[in-house]
Amino acid sequence: MMKKDVYIKNKELEKKLNELLSDYQIYYQNLRAFHWLIKGPQFYQLHERFEEFYDEAADDIDEVAERILMIGGKPLHSFEDYIKNSSIKAEKDLEKSSEILPVVISNLESLLGSFREIVELAGDSDDEGTVALMGDFISAAEKKLWMLNSMQV
Repeated sequence: MMKKDVYIKNKELEKKLNELLSDYQIYYQNLRAFHWLIKGPQFYQLHERFEEFYDEAADDIDEVAERILMIGGKPLHSFEDYIKNSSIKAEKDLEKSSEILPVVISNLESLLGSFREIVELAGDSDDEGTVALMGDFISAAEKKLWMLNSMQV
């Protein structure tokens, strides 16, 4: 592969990783709000779970930003950019688990779709580091989705 082709693919990969970074930041803030605002019979369980999820998301956000730097890119770093580039909607004033759980599931499904898209793009660019990172993210998201969907049965 010619060096120019790698650069072009890395620019595309940088763009997708920055979109993921933006999605992750909004997902993170949604989880923080849900952790603070949750009410009802599942309060304790979900309050604790959302804290676990946003702690993991904070670590993942750092990994994504560092990966962007490793491939020669620049991570987005303002909330204005995150909102503009995110496919995940910032939520407000949700308090009931019946409102919150579908949103968290939807957010995770969106992230999962991005992980899979990035795996394919990174594989085409022979970027094993990004493939491995996304693989870890895929496994974690699938587990969270399984657990959350099991709560709604």
